[in-house]
Amino acid sequence: MEAPRWNGDTAALVLSFVNTRADGAGNVEIFGTAAGFARWATQRGLLDTATVVTDSDAVAARELRDALVTTLLTHAGDPDIGDAQVAEAERYLRQAGVRYPLTTVVTAQTAQLLAGSSGVPGVLGSVLAAVTETAQRGDWMRIKACCNPPCHFGFVDRTRNRAARFCSPGCGSQVSMRALRQRRKQADPAAAGESASGRA
Repeated sequence: MEAPRWNGDTAALVLSFVNTRADGAGNVEIFGTAAGFARWATQRGLLDTATVVTDSDAVAARELRDALVTTLLTHAGDPDIGDAQVAEAERYLRQAGVRYPLTTVVTAQTAQLLAGSSGVPGVLGSVLAAVTETAQRGDWMRIKACCNPPCHFGFVDRTRNRAARFCSPGCGSQVSMRALRQRRKQADPAAAGESASGRA
């Protein structure tokens, strides 16, 4: 079986973008402020330090990121993501594709997609370009978000059968333990209540 062909730049950019959320592991929200979003973009060479970034730009970045995270959760088969959420994410991503257009750049050696704008629209367009190039290589479905609700960390599924649902064994164990506690609670609500009061 042929190994997946990864373009580190495109996959790394997508994962860096989606992994800016606050999560259960103590990571803070990077796009919570204009300064946080600007710092992330300039560190990756996507934005000039002289560019003015506003709070509404940070909101736009969060909205694009959240739509992508929903999509990545569907790649992982998250049962908590319903059809309505998927449709809303896809609708937003179609609108983003119009708002942040891409340009095809062809040279004698390569052809690639680049953001068609500069400034903040160029940053978000660059993320969409990375998503598109990853999909064109057939690797998009391997980029997933962890199905452990406090986490949702983006990761690359490198398993042969593409069945990974969690970013780490620890997240998988947390979900299994929550499911076990829920089954016990449903089987014997009184015992579950006594157990909880005993722990208190």
